[in-house]
Amino acid sequence: MDPFFVTTTISKPREVVFEYLADLANHAEFTDHYLTDWHLTREQSYGTGAGARFRVKAPFARFSWADVTLAEVEPPFRIIEQGRGGKYNRVRLRGVYRLTVGPGQTTNVEYTFETVPVQPSDRLLDMLGGRVWTRRQTAKALRRLRAILEGNGKRGPKPSIAGR
Repeated sequence: MDPFFVTTTISKPREVVFEYLADLANHAEFTDHYLTDWHLTREQSYGTGAGARFRVKAPFARFSWADVTLAEVEPPFRIIEQGRGGKYNRVRLRGVYRLTVGPGQTTNVEYTFETVPVQPSDRLLDMLGGRVWTRRQTAKALRRLRAILEGNGKRGPKPSIAGR
């Protein structure tokens, strides 16, 4: 899937937003409407190497498990997550959070997401609505992130640690 990006502006300093996003356990709180059953892959959920596995509640998804790892964490500017999903974990995933200072004490958050489907069947699912659905769910997740950090949003569940 070609990369797409969604943006939001949060009324918090960039450092506060970065600290929240650098802890992968927090991602379950604002993405639980389409990413469920979160399990951390290690006890340390903050920073480079933190990983999680989750289920994607996509329509017509037969192989719904995916995983991500925080590959690069550059405080307080950028967080890169990489992972795999789909059948046999053959579809590569990549997400990038870019944080810039906005006017006043605000932070502009830009999230870029892309997948690299391997098989023609994976590419077909992307073309038949997978990309549009993912973009819509990601935009909603960023709105929920803004609501949580600004103090007027409902927090979702925290993930468990795999094997426990």
